[in-house]
Amino acid sequence: MNFSPWSGECNSYLKGEVSEIINHQWILARTPREGLPHSDDFDWVSGQIPQVGANQMLTRTIYLSLDPYQWGRRRSGIELPGDVCHGRTVSQVVQSNMDEFREGDFVFNTNGWQEYGLTGEGVSHFGYMFPRQLDPSKAPISTAIGAMGMLGLTAYSGMMIQCQPKMGETIIVSAASGGVGQVACQLAKIVGGRVVGIASSDQKLDYLRNEVGVDECVSHLSESFKDELRELCPDGCDVYFENVGGEVYEAVLPLLNAGSRICVCGLVSQYGKTDSLDPRQVWDALGKPFFIKKNVQVHDLFVGNFVEKYQDEFLSKMTEYISSGLITYKEDLWEGLHAAPEAFTAMLTGGNFGKTIVCVSKDYSLGQ
Repeated sequence: MNFSPWSGECNSYLKGEVSEIINHQWILARTPREGLPHSDDFDWVSGQIPQVGANQMLTRTIYLSLDPYQWGRRRSGIELPGDVCHGRTVSQVVQSNMDEFREGDFVFNTNGWQEYGLTGEGVSHFGYMFPRQLDPSKAPISTAIGAMGMLGLTAYSGMMIQCQPKMGETIIVSAASGGVGQVACQLAKIVGGRVVGIASSDQKLDYLRNEVGVDECVSHLSESFKDELRELCPDGCDVYFENVGGEVYEAVLPLLNAGSRICVCGLVSQYGKTDSLDPRQVWDALGKPFFIKKNVQVHDLFVGNFVEKYQDEFLSKMTEYISSGLITYKEDLWEGLHAAPEAFTAMLTGGNFGKTIVCVSKDYSLGQ
């Protein structure tokens, strides 16, 4: 298939008509207060496309990843007022002064919440998120911020490296229909685990049964949730992949078997809390009696610790899993950069269905 590498705007840029191109951005307006995002947290600004320096490249953002950790960065002050909001992206190279990349290449990078951005010397790529070239013939390029990206590596690291499920074991995954959760469920199934997924709506439960292939699933919104979960786990729980915290976590604790393993990936139900209590300290205090009694192994998950050693292995296996149909994935696509704050809030409050992605501009890897 022949790909058209440039939109009309990019053609204008290459011809030197820079003044005709506007770069829209979402800027962090203030260090957010406690609770969930508010419209006053973000400013929509417009400006010229940045000039490309030595050992840099200019890229056009195609897909923007929205992830819960971004809210922690903003609330903790890592991201400062006036900064372009951080986010992983899939982009296309418009102009390159870097030997590794050329015009038209599709790349994984960290443009953030903006339509055009620089990558390369002097531009932060957020530590472990190194730019890399993407091959549309191997997998859809959007998967670079989903199943084939840090999201997928997060699920792989937590499930396969930290928890190491075994055939016949019972694995519970919270937020199972979310971006990380759906991949974690399928990885556990690949090794022969019995997977119980926790989600909310009937639509999400149907997806878990019919597409993800979990053995059982239950809605945490059910009035009898705890009883239903216990009935679905007659042999207890050997592995718990924690994405949520709160009441879901409290329901899992009595089910933990001796020697069970927990991967703490996230506590999304606690991100909007307005009290002064540290969510993780509360989580530890609730679990401590069970952990001691049952000799439970608790693993904190920071995906950056796994990139250097495991990323190549992960990419190789995930390419095989996706191409063979062993792993499927669902994306929750929002159209246009202007939608980013709304999509971000929806994700933090459980309004997403799959991996939350903003489609910022046209994906020419799909053809005309």
